[in-house]
Amino acid sequence: MPHPFLFALILATSSATAPAAPAPVERMDQVARYYVDAQQFMGSVLVTRGDEVLFSKAYGSANLEWNIPNTPDTKFRIGSMTKQFTAAAILLLEERDKLELDDPIKKYFANAPAAWEKITLRHLLGHTSGIASYTNTPDFGRMSSWHATPTELVEHVRDKPLEFEPGAQMRYSNTGYVLLGMVIEQASGTSYQAFLKQNIFDPLGMKDTGYDDNAMVLPRRAAGYTPSAEGISNAMYVDMTTPFAAGALYSTAPDLQRWQRALFGKRLISAASLEAMTTKGKGDYGMGLFIGTESGRRRFEHGGGIPGFNAKMSYYPDTGMAVIALSNLNGPGPDEIVDKLGALAHGDPVVLLSERKSISLPEKVLRRYLGRYQVEPDRVMTVSYVDGQLQCQLTGDNMFPIAAKSETRFFPLPFDAEFEFRVEKGKVTGMILRQPGGETFAKRL
Repeated sequence: MPHPFLFALILATSSATAPAAPAPVERMDQVARYYVDAQQFMGSVLVTRGDEVLFSKAYGSANLEWNIPNTPDTKFRIGSMTKQFTAAAILLLEERDKLELDDPIKKYFANAPAAWEKITLRHLLGHTSGIASYTNTPDFGRMSSWHATPTELVEHVRDKPLEFEPGAQMRYSNTGYVLLGMVIEQASGTSYQAFLKQNIFDPLGMKDTGYDDNAMVLPRRAAGYTPSAEGISNAMYVDMTTPFAAGALYSTAPDLQRWQRALFGKRLISAASLEAMTTKGKGDYGMGLFIGTESGRRRFEHGGGIPGFNAKMSYYPDTGMAVIALSNLNGPGPDEIVDKLGALAHGDPVVLLSERKSISLPEKVLRRYLGRYQVEPDRVMTVSYVDGQLQCQLTGDNMFPIAAKSETRFFPLPFDAEFEFRVEKGKVTGMILRQPGGETFAKRL
């Protein structure tokens, strides 16, 4: 998942994509090991171009207590990466005339509340329904250990008011994808698990992918871990009925590569369905995929997080590059590894936090940047001078230091980003917030 203060602020830009350069395998390994050594990642990494494997390696332990190493074939819970499979299943059913994307959900749920009258399957797919996410409720931490039916999950938020008018905006809702899983079961006449197995996993040869079950004896399944004040700890228990069609699948890096090749090769759903899946609705979401750019290159991606596991998968349609990172240790590792390995695969340089170099600037120069910068309509970045160093603080977040790399360019010490102050006719007019994925401009107030 993203850096807490900055990722939501980035606006991506696009440009022509140059031919991919050979992947620097040694550098990819060095980047992945950086996060392993920082105890932010252990798991499996895969980088491919088309059918060609450019880099494949596993790190750390599938089980720390038995000292069993991860391998490329270790099975990891993939959390919300499940949503692209749910979306593809809905599109398959539409192609078979079992449903229509503009069907109202009341067609499938006779007891749907009146507030859901205008909500369609299309709204659920794009997170534009306005239905609250059950995972954001105060008691979800306690609820996640329950053995729950999909109906019970939905009932948890059924009577809550909509967060906005359907279609008006995009707000991520796991409830929407639970509802879609229930629609799949009604429209297909079989269980969600069985439909995916029979119509996606088996046809594509994805023998190491399935719906996770706490009671099942599953060979090569990784144990999940999380950071704590005492070091790495066993993750909290989560009953795999609670994520359902929003996040209950497990997989391996090679199986996810098979999935990507089939999906984007139009071997599973039609070209029209793929177009629908990869077209932005509100915000930066299509159907089961985030749509954006990385250094000017188009990218389809999704991450996943569940107690003990984080995952990230990106596909670059213009170059055929795919990057996958699956981890059985909660933390930012997969997100940052995928972004950096994607850059390396395309021949772009990558600088790790430990490799950044700072310079000293006179206090007079530093103080010229003090002030407030409008990042979003309701969020301001305040730059202060504290103990001989510039400090920044975004509305609602903690203060953090920034160090100079030139007279106008700085980097935040805790984060992989860059701040460039814009100076026009000797006057500081704003700040460019820049990191992998794009940049945005904050005007000085």
